[in-house]
Amino acid sequence: MIQAHRLAPPDAGFSARLADLASVARNEAEVCRKAAAAGYSWPAHGATAQPPYELRPGTGRRGPADLWERFDAAAAELNRAGGGTDLIEVAQAHEQLAEAAGALAVEVEREDRASGLLPQVEVRERRSA
Repeated sequence: MIQAHRLAPPDAGFSARLADLASVARNEAEVCRKAAAAGYSWPAHGATAQPPYELRPGTGRRGPADLWERFDAAAAELNRAGGGTDLIEVAQAHEQLAEAAGALAVEVEREDRASGLLPQVEVRERRSA
């Protein structure tokens, strides 16, 4: 999933990539919780991961600044938690990242539809019979 962001052009698929990232982070959180329940621990590592270019501050990221601040904080928390061995902390960090990426996906898609980068979605009215 991260590879999709690494090689991504600035295009209309940005909101979909953010939504996919949110989905993957939710799945990772679930795996971590199941592993913790089975008695496993997280293999601590000292390296911190840099987000792909399109997700880094200062790269012209589309979307509300407050949601990007939330995303950046969640990414930092995932790096912090990954340095320890507590799978529940890692799961919680993945959940924070999922929530932040999911909120961004919704807002970026809304902005892209409003700007015409993505087509408008027709809303059909329900008619009573």
